[in-house]
Amino acid sequence: MFPTTVPAAARTAPPTRQPRHRGHRGRRTLTAAASAGLLIAAFANAAPASAAAGHPEKATPSRSARAHPGKGTPGSGATATATPIKHVIVVFQENVSFDHYFGTYPHAANTDGHRFVAAPTTPSVNGLSGSLLTSNPNGMNPARLTPGQALTCDQDHDYTAEQLAADHGAMDKFIQYTQKNSCKAPAYGATDPHLVLDYYDGNTVTALWNYAQHFAMSDNSYGTTFGPSTPGALNLVSGQTAKAYAVSPQGQRTLDAYAVPNQAGIAGTGTVINDPDPAFDKCSNPAYATAALTGKNIGDLLTDKGVSWGWFQGGFGDCAAASEIGKYSRQHGAGTTQDYSAHHEPFQYYRSTANPAHTPPASLAEVGHAGPANHQYDLSYFGRALQAGKLPAVSFVKAKKSQDGHAGYSDPLDEQHFLVDLINQVQRSKDWKDTAIVVAYDDSDGWYDHQMSPIVNHSQSTQDALTGTAQCGTGGPTLGGYQLRCGYGPRLPLLVISPFAKVNSVDSSITDQTSILRLIEDNWRTGRIGDGSFDAIAGSLGNLFDFGRPAAKRLFLDPNTGAPIRQEGADHD
Repeated sequence: MFPTTVPAAARTAPPTRQPRHRGHRGRRTLTAAASAGLLIAAFANAAPASAAAGHPEKATPSRSARAHPGKGTPGSGATATATPIKHVIVVFQENVSFDHYFGTYPHAANTDGHRFVAAPTTPSVNGLSGSLLTSNPNGMNPARLTPGQALTCDQDHDYTAEQLAADHGAMDKFIQYTQKNSCKAPAYGATDPHLVLDYYDGNTVTALWNYAQHFAMSDNSYGTTFGPSTPGALNLVSGQTAKAYAVSPQGQRTLDAYAVPNQAGIAGTGTVINDPDPAFDKCSNPAYATAALTGKNIGDLLTDKGVSWGWFQGGFGDCAAASEIGKYSRQHGAGTTQDYSAHHEPFQYYRSTANPAHTPPASLAEVGHAGPANHQYDLSYFGRALQAGKLPAVSFVKAKKSQDGHAGYSDPLDEQHFLVDLINQVQRSKDWKDTAIVVAYDDSDGWYDHQMSPIVNHSQSTQDALTGTAQCGTGGPTLGGYQLRCGYGPRLPLLVISPFAKVNSVDSSITDQTSILRLIEDNWRTGRIGDGSFDAIAGSLGNLFDFGRPAAKRLFLDPNTGAPIRQEGADHD
């Protein structure tokens, strides 16, 4: 059961399907800077929010939306929405590339783990096939990881390392630049010479493959920029990693090459490309400089519109709490990991939306609204609000570390428990009928993905290396004039689980993490972040939805196996 106990204190491409097996020959490679310029121009020429049918945040509301303007849960802060969606739940997981989880979808080996057989009409994805599996450009071939190898070594996912691995778009330097074998039993990988290339299939990530079968997923969605967790989290909520400054352990503005490497003097700002802890968080590591962001985020925009919202994270209510690593993968002996990770909480970087002391809400009625908690909550409050019919209009949900999917201290099977428990609970609630769950990831962890990203934003700094020394593209667009925001970054999984999701559908429109931000902005008509945010060019998630004839049914899965246990028509209890 999902926890409810409170602890102590870019414009989209047409929605056509990809060829069944594009493989290595069909991957997108980085071309001249002019190509990226054409991409940026296409995004810049996107129709205004009131135009372009077929996009949920653009289209004229459907009959059901027009018939019920502004209806929602009493007290939830619901206002008129552009679509029938009244609740968006963003489940933001950790450190997985698309090929690492979906490279051979929908074909599973079925030699171990939990059996998976796809429906005959399942579309293919741009995944691993043909020469990518038998003559990979990295000099070694990807291998299938078994359920017994769920807990693995963490890989290198730094901003520069990921660019070097992509190697001008050849995608052939992952072993040299992002592979790490620095782990020990029970984690797998210390002696695997091609670990960074390896992948899981539906016998391990069974639940995610089943969700893809019954709802909609993307095979062309990317991290907004290269780099690790914190840039991904910041891009999710603001599309902006610039306009940051470093803060000393004593709480003063300072200069720090890790926290904000290109800061323009103590009074100036720069860009976050690493994982510094947030400046407005009592649980940040006191030994190191932290980072603070200026400007606005989606929380500010929702508050201004009177829309209820909240960030719910495991361990937020008790920074000292810890959990066993590998509990459900049964790779016991790896010890424990702290539940809360400060650098995974993006709203704590902004003074306007931070809850520095981790103060709990004064009551359950406060959840989603102004109050002592300032919209930042322990994960347990999500389950309590859902059960009480007080779910905010917009919820960001972050698992505790042992269940967030991050290699090294989490794994796909422990992650599956969290995802299935949460999604089952949402589907049992009265709010399911108008909810969209987006399952997305903050970065790739450096895991191999064969698909080069479209470079829609260039950067020329000493940390850039994609197209040459101190270069990530040349002469192309630089949003807002801010450096160290080269992107898009690596390809990541993205699924939409909703009554309005298309069924057994794979969308290949170009999207990124700020496409989620744009969905929220447009559904609640908040306007854009502005000042160089990637939301201005984000592709739409519209092709993952079908508001005209919604046909998706509830899908309840077993958290242990990832297999279906009951579907639409079961009681709601």
